[in-house]
Amino acid sequence: MFRKLGSFMEMLFGGRYVLLLMSLFSIYCGLIYNEFFSVPFHIFGGSAYKCRDATCSDAHSAGLIKFRDPYPFGVDPSWRGSRSELPFLNSLKMKMSILLGVAQMNLGIILSYFNARFFHSSLDIRYQFVPQMIFLNSLFGYLSLLIIIKWCIGSQADLYHVMIYMFLSPTDDLGENELFWGQRPLQIVLLLLALVAVPWMLFPKPFILKKLHSERFQGRNYGMLVSSEFDPDVEPDSAREHHEEFNFSEVFVHQMIHSIEFVLGAVSNTASYLRLWALRYDNFVIRLIGLAIFAFATAFILLMMETLSAFLHALRLHWVEFQNKFYHGDGYKFKPFSFALITEDDD
Repeated sequence: MFRKLGSFMEMLFGGRYVLLLMSLFSIYCGLIYNEFFSVPFHIFGGSAYKCRDATCSDAHSAGLIKFRDPYPFGVDPSWRGSRSELPFLNSLKMKMSILLGVAQMNLGIILSYFNARFFHSSLDIRYQFVPQMIFLNSLFGYLSLLIIIKWCIGSQADLYHVMIYMFLSPTDDLGENELFWGQRPLQIVLLLLALVAVPWMLFPKPFILKKLHSERFQGRNYGMLVSSEFDPDVEPDSAREHHEEFNFSEVFVHQMIHSIEFVLGAVSNTASYLRLWALRYDNFVIRLIGLAIFAFATAFILLMMETLSAFLHALRLHWVEFQNKFYHGDGYKFKPFSFALITEDDD
């Protein structure tokens, strides 16, 4: 005989697999930053840094020098408590968020290619998938490349300056912000490609659809259209569900909205992924009270509320920022049941 759970326990039981995944990812993040309850631990061996001289007796002071190979896995625990901890970790998290976000957005656009292949829509491949890949990677893919190069060569280049002046003054000398030979002409080419990709997404597809529609209904020798825009069983969109009438202005506005959403979304989605980066006394009695407050705040606020908030935000990244690259949710046009259609199929 089954016993009915309370509302709270029923919610926990229903989300047990979500809690399991959250637990596994929290353990992974703890290993990445080599910490437990925000306390650094040398889990994978000793630090790569040591004190510069005898005056540097505290491992968390500013007088550390590197004396051996980097820490084998994750962040070196010696960064915790140092004066450069906040700038270093914030920079690391921000750059990792950009790399992960751009990779996932590219995956979403690639999935849109397979959607177009499945629906035999060559127009979507030529005039949506290709320019979207060019636009995204000419700007944010290039930024990801700069991040990786900066990490590899240990450069002190200011990537903010590079990306801003790529638009404002693309022909100016980069100076100390130059990471590799030929960077300035490459940036000019990438900027031109990004500018070309926007009208490429916007203009050709509506005019080609208009041309195909006029040829089809003027009795010319034209076979099955390779685009899904005219198949009511595939995409019953408001701008495409009428066979006999082709509303060019409606199709053009629809394409313009789609193009603007992608261009603005490429910026706002990257900003959304950046949110992944977000966020004593000697008396024994006071220490004990402080420990109780710390344990309560850690368990109920950090581990429960903040973890749930981070999970919901990550869920939004997957359902909105990622899926809007390829998922439309148009469904299939409703077909009422008819015995006449069954009889025709049997004949």
